[in-house]
Amino acid sequence: MDKLWLDPVMIDRARQAAKEIAARVDHYISSRTTVAVERTVLRLLGIDGTNAESVPLPNVVVDHLLANGCLETGAAYWVINAMIVRQCTAQEIAEQVAEGKLDLTRLSQVSPFEIRKKGKELACAALDKIKQNRYTRDRLIQKTGTGKKPYLYVIVATGDIYEDVIQARSAVRQGADIIAVIRSTGQSLLDYVPYGLTREGFGGTFATRENFRMMRKALDEAGREAGRYIRLCNYCSGLCMPEIAAMGALERLDVMLNDALYGILFRDINMQRTLIDQAFSRMINSYAGIMINTGEDNYLTTADAEEAAHTVLASQFINEQLAFLSGLSQKQMGLGHAFEINPDLEDGLLWEIAQARMVRQIFPEAPLKYMPPTKHMTGNIFKGHVQNALFNMVGVMTNQEVQLLGMMTEAMHTPYIHDRQLAIENAAYVFHNARHLGEEILFRPGGRIEKRAQHVLKKAAEMLEEVRQMGLFKALEKGMFADVKRSFTGGKGLRGVLEKGSGYFNPVEEELRLRLGLVPREGADGS
Repeated sequence: MDKLWLDPVMIDRARQAAKEIAARVDHYISSRTTVAVERTVLRLLGIDGTNAESVPLPNVVVDHLLANGCLETGAAYWVINAMIVRQCTAQEIAEQVAEGKLDLTRLSQVSPFEIRKKGKELACAALDKIKQNRYTRDRLIQKTGTGKKPYLYVIVATGDIYEDVIQARSAVRQGADIIAVIRSTGQSLLDYVPYGLTREGFGGTFATRENFRMMRKALDEAGREAGRYIRLCNYCSGLCMPEIAAMGALERLDVMLNDALYGILFRDINMQRTLIDQAFSRMINSYAGIMINTGEDNYLTTADAEEAAHTVLASQFINEQLAFLSGLSQKQMGLGHAFEINPDLEDGLLWEIAQARMVRQIFPEAPLKYMPPTKHMTGNIFKGHVQNALFNMVGVMTNQEVQLLGMMTEAMHTPYIHDRQLAIENAAYVFHNARHLGEEILFRPGGRIEKRAQHVLKKAAEMLEEVRQMGLFKALEKGMFADVKRSFTGGKGLRGVLEKGSGYFNPVEEELRLRLGLVPREGADGS
């Protein structure tokens, strides 16, 4: 029995408006691709490594096609044609392009039928590897089990992958269930993925395939010692969103930060670029069985949590509907929200409970990601520890599934190992002692908490209906989310957006749509 009475008609209104908003976005992006999408396809066809100047080979090939005005047909078309003509692998073709020995656009062309047949074969091989990783994860979880929910989500962020491994192992021994490797500041604005193991990063560690592989191996070993499966999280966002999704899927990551609007609002990445990239990246995450995390919690760092709570809920509805269009099940949608109401506000804790419980009821199958207080942490570590304890109590009481642990030293420095240990002890104590508190609580009908939830839901539904009228692009330009205004033609990465040309071919997306049961895209040539 639901704890709060929420008007089902109002929920349906909000969800229907979000569905129409998402459908309009999907219609717009369906005729467009990006350089990141094309690089992702090449990675899944087997291209990796760098040229003599350390430029990633997927970038080299895509830039070559872009310079020749041929990328609109899809990078896969030209590479597969060359593979057939030259009887080479995709990697060998890329190396020849990098050495200046091959112009993909000047080769004789085989029939489209041959290219499509070879493309399907290559796409199936790549997706079968991802499928095997999903099977391995399921087998390990069945064998060793996992921690109790809410999962303890802990951050490592040294900048050095070797040091990250040390801190991650320590966190697992202390009780962590999910290790998130924070990405180096600024990586989301790089239009390429760094290569290899990295030991330098500011505020975090570079997301690279080798770093993923090394941390996955370390967490598997730590999980065997701890007797439970440890999930690995990284950041699938920014200008290389789908590429990082592909690398994560190939290296068996379990959780990915993968929001539809975060890059637009908080990194000023062009909205067209982000929305195209998020659609393809989420298809990959869906097929890989990866749980995505959305970033609505960030709205409350730029907007007031009391006044703007409805924008968080509205964005969650939109993220849900866009995720459905990419084949994600609700059980993979770690929709984000946060404990960010000013602690000096009278009854602020009641409003936090209202928001957390309301979200839990509206998205009953979603593994919600609950974020700790950050905006109103002052440097007073004793008060901060209390704030985190209240956050943990609300989390377990309202059945959140992923609890990102708050650090009492928030706003002071990157957490030390002992800071993290105290955070884990705080959460473990509260979760154990209040494990079934939520089952014992009945909220007073018409009381403060219920009225607050109803108020937020109503405002979210009204906002979504307003966004439906103007479209998501206009709403972003008006600053309706997070009090941040963005331009349709502004921001970073717009030059990497292309209209699909006649005969456009993306064998990976075609195979993903088939396997995920999604409606096939109609190509510009009617295919």
